[in-house]
Amino acid sequence: MPFLEFVAGSISGAVGLAVGHPLDTVKVRLQAQSAYKGIFHCVAKTYTHEGLRGFFKGMAFPVLTAGIINSIVFGSYSNALDYVTQSQHSDRIKESGLFCTRLHCGLLFRPGAVKVRLQGQTIADRYRGPIHCVAVILKEGGPRGLFRGGLALALRDVPCYGLYFLPYEVTRKALTESGKQPGTFAILMAGGVAGVVTWAFATPMDVVKARLQMSGAGGREFEGVLHCMRVSIREEGVRVFFKGLLLNSLRAFPVNAVTFLTYESLMKIFCPPAR
Repeated sequence: MPFLEFVAGSISGAVGLAVGHPLDTVKVRLQAQSAYKGIFHCVAKTYTHEGLRGFFKGMAFPVLTAGIINSIVFGSYSNALDYVTQSQHSDRIKESGLFCTRLHCGLLFRPGAVKVRLQGQTIADRYRGPIHCVAVILKEGGPRGLFRGGLALALRDVPCYGLYFLPYEVTRKALTESGKQPGTFAILMAGGVAGVVTWAFATPMDVVKARLQMSGAGGREFEGVLHCMRVSIREEGVRVFFKGLLLNSLRAFPVNAVTFLTYESLMKIFCPPAR
């Protein structure tokens, strides 16, 4: 049933985000702030000054949005896959991924600045929570402030969601014996590989997005995507666009492995195969 596929996507997205949020917090701080020398320095400094709670800052808001977004992504992909399969199109994976991407585009301009700003605050908490953060951003820059970095987000996600399901399908098929259903190992590995491949392509624009969303919150001010790219290259070189690449990969594997396994497991419960 199409509705159940959207429900499974929603739950799996929230579960995956909860698993990866601590590393995502470290990634955001490395990309948007210059106070850290590397991953371990950032982890140590965050834990020393903020404890374990520091790694989970800003999680409540994206858990809610991740459920909605993954609901659209997985639901659209699954239903599109059924449609093109019934239509006997040969390149079903590619077409379904592109269809999913087009439907996802409407959700790209979401208020991601709230999550990034909550994750980026360190010792002196400027925001008391998501609602207060929204109020402060609205006061400072109006509704546009909530969607700062939206273009960078679109440039990051539009091509990457078209790619997302291809490595998953290819890896899962390679690890599954002909005529059999994919097992837990195959799904975990395929989901992990899909996440790593996608984030390898997404990281450069992810850096730009994080910097734009932190702009005006005590960080460097940027006028837009091109200005952010020019200033970043001039001050830190091309390597700046690969900040957080290792961390994105380390985070992407378990997050997407858990996300796909949760989705596939829920679909087996919701729609058990006929015997």
